[in-house]
Amino acid sequence: MRRLIGVAALAVLVWGCGGGTAARQDASGVAPGSPVTAKTAALDSGANILQSKGPISAISYYLDGFHPSKGDLAAQMEAHHYCTQLTEDFAQCVLYDGNSDTARLIGIEYIISEQTYTTLPEEEKALWHPHNYEILSGQLRMPGVPDVAEKAALRRKVNSYGKTWHTWMAGMSDGRNDQLPLGPPRLQWSFNRDGEVRPGLVNARDMRLGLSTADARADRQEFTTIARPQGGVDAMAGQFPRGGRLIPGVRDNGDQGTRPVPTFGLTAPASAPVDH
Repeated sequence: MRRLIGVAALAVLVWGCGGGTAARQDASGVAPGSPVTAKTAALDSGANILQSKGPISAISYYLDGFHPSKGDLAAQMEAHHYCTQLTEDFAQCVLYDGNSDTARLIGIEYIISEQTYTTLPEEEKALWHPHNYEILSGQLRMPGVPDVAEKAALRRKVNSYGKTWHTWMAGMSDGRNDQLPLGPPRLQWSFNRDGEVRPGLVNARDMRLGLSTADARADRQEFTTIARPQGGVDAMAGQFPRGGRLIPGVRDNGDQGTRPVPTFGLTAPASAPVDH
């Protein structure tokens, strides 16, 4: 009993406070421009001391996972999520291309429960990707967190969904990195089958952070008993060059409305009315 209480307390501490450490990954480059001057650095330091961080200080946990762009499957990247759990059914995350203090802010992700997902308008569901493969495959990790606490935390994310926009295509696994955040935001999706993620991407992460995706996958097999079919599992099925194999616990719910890919364009402003 004492051991169980200790494990539970550790899980609560880690989940609530963002404890744990992980190897730092620098961004693959920095933004263009002159180096920060001593004056700018001094002003930043002063503001850092005097100002409240508000929502930033509420960030409590760090997730490491992988995204392909919906509509551009060659665009695959590791994404570092820094998240705040606002309610039991809703979390919000800021995404970076690394976990060092020079990492570039590349996007956002909202995470909702299955219950909240069922309340979405049908056309909205094409924007929300399923999470069960990410969790059951062992690819989604909480670096620096003890395995028992990580497992307890991610169990609560089974059957959840994410809406992810990347505003900066940086940290790309094929090296096609924009030096600035160019163009419109791009909707990201989840990998949902073995063989979809680019070879070597997961292994490189594991080696850098001292993780074992295979061990996490084996340890999470009991989650298959609570995993339910999800929308979007088949949204990109058959489009990846290496195909893909479903794993136990990951199934599509048959919703064809999850397949569309959003497109963006610029609209010319309306002409100003002419005075007569």
